[in-house]
Amino acid sequence: MQARDVMTPKVVSIAPDAAVREAVRLMLEHNISGLPVVDAAGTLVGIVTEGDFLRRVETGTERKRPRWIEFFAGAGRLADEYVHSHGRKVDEVMTRYPQTVSEDAPLDQVVALMEKHRIKRVPVKRAGELVGIISRANLLRAIANRAAQGQEPSKDDTAIRARLRAEIDRQAWSPRALVDVVVHNGVVELRGCIVNEGQREALKVAAENVPGVKAVEDHLVWVEPASGMVFYAPGDEPGQPGSAVG
Repeated sequence: MQARDVMTPKVVSIAPDAAVREAVRLMLEHNISGLPVVDAAGTLVGIVTEGDFLRRVETGTERKRPRWIEFFAGAGRLADEYVHSHGRKVDEVMTRYPQTVSEDAPLDQVVALMEKHRIKRVPVKRAGELVGIISRANLLRAIANRAAQGQEPSKDDTAIRARLRAEIDRQAWSPRALVDVVVHNGVVELRGCIVNEGQREALKVAAENVPGVKAVEDHLVWVEPASGMVFYAPGDEPGQPGSAVG
């Protein structure tokens, strides 16, 4: 999927010389947590978000430090903080030079930007012009839509097993040669050995994501490499009634 597939195309934006109270009003009115800042020529010059209003003089939350810490912070930083907490215009509080993507950027690039820069939204541009915005909410909707569409469920046990084996074989974390998959009437049985307890949950998730799977039964045995200790799946301990292990 690309940025254009999930972005919000009709972007609510604000001018850099607009009042801070106007930015707050727009966010509340449209139930959004951030606004791209666009100048008269249509150029994206910044972004203003809820985070920019956490420490404001109106709410008495402007940053206060002991005098000795202020000395080490320096006059420049203190002056910047004063502008941010007391500024009356959007361009005084906005983040300049925001991270952006083109409309044909893959979604993994968008997510990587969000993770790296710890941001919640990324403006989308075409030939320098703002054409959309992607927020975390857009990504959630993409997940919901994809889940609703789904894949055609496999009714054949052989097809289910083939899909699951292919998924397991693709993953770097999987103990491919140590795990066997048995499918009967849509119920997946996971058997064999794992060398890390995290692999148990990952294998179960892989099985649950195959269309047509009705249930997953865990009969995996964890062999801890350093000590050689063996840990069975719940209910599979040797000697227990109904245990799958002899």
